[in-house]
Amino acid sequence: MNEPARETSDAAEDTSTRHRILAATAEVLGRSGQTKLSLSEVALQAGVSRPTLYRWFASKKELLDAFGIYEREMFETGIAKATAGLRGNDRVDAAMRFIVEYQQSYSGVRLVDIEPEVVIGRLAHIIPTMRTQLEKLLPGPNGAVKAATAIRVAVSHYIVRSDDDDQFLAQLRHAVGVRNS
Repeated sequence: MNEPARETSDAAEDTSTRHRILAATAEVLGRSGQTKLSLSEVALQAGVSRPTLYRWFASKKELLDAFGIYEREMFETGIAKATAGLRGNDRVDAAMRFIVEYQQSYSGVRLVDIEPEVVIGRLAHIIPTMRTQLEKLLPGPNGAVKAATAIRVAVSHYIVRSDDDDQFLAQLRHAVGVRNS
């Protein structure tokens, strides 16, 4: 009878371990970049042994692929939480505020300083995904244009970081046609 509870506990531990490894990957990438990413350094940052890391991710490529999915899921989950229960302009404004907060708090954001060519290459995959996510919040005939503009403003702030969060938010709000709340 205790077996199912143990299986649930093991699954939770596995999810936690995997999450710690992926979160550690963000930290290490922010310091070293993708080219110099060391699996040993990721294991140390995550507080796991190298064999544990290799149990989850057999190679650097496998870890980086999983990390890309992890990043996308973090963004999608965050924007969903930020906009939950809201409607209309309040929902859109919450999404814009989330984008600013996410970008300013996300440790991997400085990867662009370390390996700009890697980041620029990944943007071709990231921009359409982010735009599609934002388009869902922007109904109407200009929704696609507003979403594309907001994402490009966000990417611009990602590449050339500004310390002025209020200006960044004002630009995003302007792009999507939302007045200051």
